[in-house]
Order: sequence, then C-alpha cells, then structure tokens
Amino acid sequence: MTIVLGLTGGIASGKSTVSKMIRELGIRVIDADVIAREVVEIGKPAYQQIVETFGLDILLDNGEINRGKLGEIIFSSEQKRLQLNEIVHPAIRLEMLKQIEDEKRKHSNAVVLDIPLLFESKLTYLVDKTILVYVDEETQLKRLMQRNGFSEEEAVLRIQSQMPLTEKRLLADELINNNGTIEETKKQLHDILSYIIH
Repeated sequence: MTIVLGLTGGIASGKSTVSKMIRELGIRVIDADVIAREVVEIGKPAYQQIVETFGLDILLDNGEINRGKLGEIIFSSEQKRLQLNEIVHPAIRLEMLKQIEDEKRKHSNAVVLDIPLLFESKLTYLVDKTILVYVDEETQLKRLMQRNGFSEEEAVLRIQSQMPLTEKRLLADELINNNGTIEETKKQLHDILSYIIH
C-alpha cells in the first residue's frame, strides 16, 4: 500500500529543505507550487479564467501571467485571493490526484504531497498523515526577510496571510522542529519516516 504524506509548513519555515531531503531518500514529492505554475501556463483552462477575472494588466509582454503583479493584487485583497484560489485549486487537486495514482500503480511505499497551504485549503483528505515543518516566529521573520529581501512590514504581511504555525502545530500528525541544525532536522525526518513507512 502506498502511504500518502502531506508535507506543509509556513512561509520560510524550511519546508523546501525537508522536501529536498525526502527526494534524496528516493521518495517522490509532488510539489503543489510546481503544479500551480504549470496549471496557469498559456493555453491551460485556469490561465484563461485568470485573465478573464483579473484582466490583461496582469500579463507580461509574452502573454504569460506576471506572478509579481498578480501577487500584489491578491495579497492586498482577501476577496481577490479567494477568487484566484477558486480558479487554481481545483486544477491543482486534479493534477495531484493523477500523480498519486501513478505512484500507487508503481506500488511505491510512500508519496509526499508538498502543499504549503495544506490546512488552509482543507486538503488533508488527500493524505494519510500530515507532517509540519515549523520554526519560531522570530526565526520565520528573519529568514523571510533575508531570503526574499523583504522589509519587516512586507515579511509580516506575507506571514499574516497564512494560518499561524502555532495553529498548524495543533492540526499536524507529525512535527519537525526546524529551529536547529540541518542534521537535527534530518534526524527528525528519518525518525518520522521510518515509523510511518516501516
């Protein structure tokens, strides 16, 4: 039986690092962000809907969606963010389900869905167990400012647009505390996987 794991975290909590560790172990990771980019490519149904909803102003000269511009629109308006989610999420879910089925056909031990907004988007029904990568608030803010070159205000806005990590911790089946070293994180991951998969 293929176990489907949901990997999540907050922005700048180190989820991508853990995702990479999982790949290195030979477990397939289905990345919601990658799929989210693919489903809005020119010619895809979601692309058309986004342009109809948000207008031609959000397009680059080559016709692709200007992610930065669209990001500004949805980060400043809850209603617009919900509109975008209603277009994109169903397309992402469909693609994820297809890829999960691929792994089940191959009789893989496990497959991991890397979904930043696993709890917010109410997608836990897609997985058997959830793993949350978390850091404390101070670390999250510092890492986000360093990584993206955001001002403190910009970073706080991005963090506040997500469910707080403290709330996510209560919802997750397994926790990886990523405040320490890479080695400590890796050990927590290995412990969780060996307990779940074997």
